[in-house]
Amino acid sequence: MGGRVLGVDYGERRIGLAVSDALGITAQPVGVVTVSSPREAIVAVERAVEKHEATHVVVGLPKSLSGHMGPKALETIRFVAAYQRSSHVPVSLWDERLTTASAERVMIEADVKRRKRRRAVDMVAAQLILQSYLDVHRHASRGDTFA
Repeated sequence: MGGRVLGVDYGERRIGLAVSDALGITAQPVGVVTVSSPREAIVAVERAVEKHEATHVVVGLPKSLSGHMGPKALETIRFVAAYQRSSHVPVSLWDERLTTASAERVMIEADVKRRKRRRAVDMVAAQLILQSYLDVHRHASRGDTFA
């Protein structure tokens, strides 16, 4: 894989961030950034790329269960296109269906209080998006096949 990967759970107001280890095996949550514009979101992701020395960015694409791309997915695609115009780091979109619900469930099972869950759900969602991406790409690079 070659370098750290930054995972992004994009939202118009909050952006969850996670980063991989240098070997691309595990994803760790690193924070949530509050933004008020797409330009601020681009700057926030650029700063995270620099801070964590990421060589790739993975952004969750919020499709519906049927695979339909609604307004949030289209907004995410617009954000990624704008980010790509201003950055030298490659970006991949990654299907994030049910990621936020999974993040919420993980935190409930860990007995995280509601107030803390609200603040952390985007960061945990970014971690789940990135871990899914890392797992699939690690298996693909080893030639694993799944029946």
